[in-house]
Amino acid sequence: MDVKTDWDKIRKHFNKSFNSNFYVSIASVDPENNPTITPIGSLFLNDNQTGFYFEKFPSKLPEHAKVNPNVCLLGVNSGRFFWLKALFTEKFSDYPAIKLYGVLGERKKATEHEINRLNRRMQITNGLKGNTYLWKKMEFVRDIKFSKAEKINLGKMTKEL
Repeated sequence: MDVKTDWDKIRKHFNKSFNSNFYVSIASVDPENNPTITPIGSLFLNDNQTGFYFEKFPSKLPEHAKVNPNVCLLGVNSGRFFWLKALFTEKFSDYPAIKLYGVLGERKKATEHEINRLNRRMQITNGLKGNTYLWKKMEFVRDIKFSKAEKINLGKMTKEL
């Protein structure tokens, strides 16, 4: 899978992953070289092999970025019907999971455009207490530049993808 030529497919996949899970996983390495995973519910992919996430709650990921800014993102489409259809037909119609490899940029103040993208995504939960707690007053983002993509291989069920 090529991060440039397949970027539209990758973006669509990560949107489906977010819709079925409400988060993606970001793997990083701590200062003692231990791998760790951080769930992120505010990842957005741009149209140029970059993305960003809002950095309100993550505490370890920013610390790890100081030592090693390399990350791996995992987006899994956990849609029930998607998986049931694949189990019934013994093949997936689309990627069940994709990994993206990239480098974290510096933390910066979110732009109005970035905040608008977040507000559009979370619009369906607007007015709920949890929405206010989780997604209001999101002020800072961290950019990610992606260099590599990899589809998850599940044998003959993903062979045709």
